Amino acid sequence: MSRTKYMTYMAMLLTLTIVLSIFESALPSFTAVPGVKPGLANIVVMFTVFFIGKRYAIILNIAKSLFVLITRGAVAGILSLCGGMLSILVIILLLHIFKDRISYVLLSIGGAISHNIGQIIAVSFMLNGYAYMYLPVLIVSGVVMGSVTGTLLKVLMPVLSYPLKEAGK
Repeated sequence: MSRTKYMTYMAMLLTLTIVLSIFESALPSFTAVPGVKPGLANIVVMFTVFFIGKRYAIILNIAKSLFVLITRGAVAGILSLCGGMLSILVIILLLHIFKDRISYVLLSIGGAISHNIGQIIAVSFMLNGYAYMYLPVLIVSGVVMGSVTGTLLKVLMPVLSYPLKEAGK
């Protein structure tokens, strides 16, 4: 794939990430627990880790976090960056350890839980450690939402990977 096509594909993935992020922000809270969201934009980041490359997933997460910073403020941007980076690192670690013996759903659950832990760590620095009391709730939500996003990734993979197949990658 030429550099131009690759950059265009990455721009498309960033756009999709931003659109999913905006869509998710517009959704009403479907749980009684504040802050629990499906993490739809993370489907695109996970896809990028698996099929484009780890470095590009990190770049995509940074770009997504900059968008969140611009549209929702500094705290949201920091939470997006910290959660996303830890999530990507855990997914990469799980892929390295388990290779092809781990499902997308389990990788997504690991990513969702670590995303929540990354956000809790960031919030703890801002609130002097009081955020850790919320961790059990976020771990349970990470398992549930990670299952949802992992399943969605599996279903959406043919659509997301179509440009790669067309380019012969």
